[in-house]
Amino acid sequence: MDFIFMLTRDDRTVTDCLDVVDAVEGLGITHIGFKDVGVDRDTLTRLHTRLRNSGATTYLEVVGTDREQALDSVRAAVDLGVDWIMGGTWTKAVLGLLHGTRTGYLPFVGRPIGHPTRLGGGPERIAADCRRAEAEGCAGVDLLAYRATDADPLDLIRAARSATTGRLVVAGSITGTEQIRAVAAAGADAFTIGSAAFDGSLQPHAGTLRSQLTPVLEAVSALRELPPQRSS
Repeated sequence: MDFIFMLTRDDRTVTDCLDVVDAVEGLGITHIGFKDVGVDRDTLTRLHTRLRNSGATTYLEVVGTDREQALDSVRAAVDLGVDWIMGGTWTKAVLGLLHGTRTGYLPFVGRPIGHPTRLGGGPERIAADCRRAEAEGCAGVDLLAYRATDADPLDLIRAARSATTGRLVVAGSITGTEQIRAVAAAGADAFTIGSAAFDGSLQPHAGTLRSQLTPVLEAVSALRELPPQRSS
């Protein structure tokens, strides 16, 4: 189970993302992501260079709901050289842009709505989208389970797990260790946290970002000591 720390708040990259990277140095966070809105291209370039130099696996999550805007974000991600692109629903077009690169693609499944993004669609829709994404050549999927409007989040994770052998990342609105354990038990390979850390939701009585992230890292470490779990 991997923890992907998103340098984002309210679906936007935080403006002081470079300072945040300095603040969490030494915590052992090895998966770090950002989004294509919130800061300018020069900042994204500097950010990605710093993350790559630290040895982190990098992620860019596309949040644009317009096709051309989303594809422009993918082109920017390719130029940066990120390891993974998450989000977007124009699978074939994105895979075409990624042809010949080492960047893996994890599209949204279900029906993403608005910004900040909510998720429409029940387990059947999620499973069908996962099967289609895998058949088209995607490396996995990006599931906004805890932003679901039509179903229980864990039901969606289990449906996705049953329908794909690829990487299953649960993104958005995870705010505590109980959710993390539940997500792992349902079959996710990774999860993201961004806003909850910056808002102080993970440890409401703690003041620093490092204090917010520590219980998350401890929960992930404990999960890695357990035998792998896959829901059927």
